[in-house]
Amino acid sequence: MLWTLPTSYWPTSGQSEGITPLNAFDNALLRAGIGNLNLVKLSSVLPAGAVRLAEAPVIAPGSLVPTVYTTKTGTKPGEVVAAAVGIGRQREGHGMIYECTGASREAVESQVRRMVEESFAQRGYELHDFLVASAEHRVESVGCALAAVVLWWG
Repeated sequence: MLWTLPTSYWPTSGQSEGITPLNAFDNALLRAGIGNLNLVKLSSVLPAGAVRLAEAPVIAPGSLVPTVYTTKTGTKPGEVVAAAVGIGRQREGHGMIYECTGASREAVESQVRRMVEESFAQRGYELHDFLVASAEHRVESVGCALAAVVLWWG
């Protein structure tokens, strides 16, 4: 199978508890609306011309779905876990997606913005717009925060 260039994307995030770290991760995926998909982890390039979707399309369970994502899981009650993805776009041309985890939504959103700005500076690009998706969770027993950018066709 040859992959074609995705033409759309949407950011999402979720946070949840579970009885194990894997269950917490799965529950966060479900809350983000991507729990029944097989995520194919990508690095960080948003295709040129990709359009942001206002809502996720209906995708058959089990589909292979290219996704940039990050997670932070915690097992200490009271601990705060956070995850963020930042999307930077040029006026024309491709964009960049960066991900970050940490101990607060504010910290990861700030860090991911700096990461996107650095990536644009290194490439000599002008940052036209920036979008962030993030999640924060206070752990009860086993918790997870997840942030993602899903790429799709259509």
